[in-house]
Amino acid sequence: MTTALITGSTAGIGAAFARRLAADGHDLVLVARDAKRLREQATELHDRHGIEAEVLPADLSEDKGIETVADRLGDRKNPVDLLINNAGFGNKGRYLEVSMADELTMLKVHCEAVLRLTSAAAGAMRERGRGGVVNVASVAAFVPRGTYGASKAWVVQFTQGAARDLAGTGVRLMVLCPGFVRTEFHQRAGMGTDNIPGWMWLDADKLVAAALADLARGKSLSIPDPRYKALMGLVKVTPRGLLGGVTSRTGRKYGPQ
Repeated sequence: MTTALITGSTAGIGAAFARRLAADGHDLVLVARDAKRLREQATELHDRHGIEAEVLPADLSEDKGIETVADRLGDRKNPVDLLINNAGFGNKGRYLEVSMADELTMLKVHCEAVLRLTSAAAGAMRERGRGGVVNVASVAAFVPRGTYGASKAWVVQFTQGAARDLAGTGVRLMVLCPGFVRTEFHQRAGMGTDNIPGWMWLDADKLVAAALADLARGKSLSIPDPRYKALMGLVKVTPRGLLGGVTSRTGRKYGPQ
C-alpha cells in the first residue's frame, strides 16, 4: 500500500484526489490550513475506505508551513509515494487593483511552495527509484492573463523541465492544467460565476480520474478534457498580440464580477 500527500485536500480538486486515492486503497497525508476540516475529512475517508489518513495542518503561504510539509515529504521511514501539489487560490481584481502583499502571497503558494515541496518529495523518491508528483496548474498558464496565469505558467515550465531532468530515475512528474471546475475556488476569491457558460465547467472527480490515467501513461502535461484540449490547440496557433486582446475581453466577460 502506498501513501499520497495532498495539499489543499479539504476542498475542490484536492478533495477529489483524496476521495479517489482513498477508494483505490492509498493511505493519505492530508494538508490544509483548517485542522477541524482536516480531522473530519480524515475520519470520513478512514471509515469509508479503511485507509490510514494522517492530518497535517499547514499554511503554505508561510515558511513554517512549507517546512512542515517538506519535512514530512523527506521522511525516509514513512515515505510518501505520490505528492499532489494542489493548494492555491485566486485574487479578485486586475493588475494594480490587487495589493502587493496578496500578489506575493500568491507567488509564495503557487511557485515557492511548489518548488520546495516538489524538491523535497522528488529527492526522497529518487533515492528509492520510484514515486510521482502532480503539480496542479491551470489552462490560464497558456494565455497572457494576469498574475494568476503567470504563476501557473511557471508551474508548467518548472514541472516539465524537472520531468525531463528526472527521466529514467523512476520519478514521474506531471503538471495538471484544468479549466473551470465546480469547486469552492471562485467563491473563496469572491468571484461571480453566473456568466460562465455551462459547457466550460468540469466535474472534479472526472478530472482527477483523467489526470491519474495520464500520470500512469507517463505524460508530463495533462489537459484532461477534449473541450479544453481543443481550446489550447487554438491558443497555440493564435498570434500572441491577438491572443492578448482576446483573453482580455474574455476575462472581462467571464472573469471576476
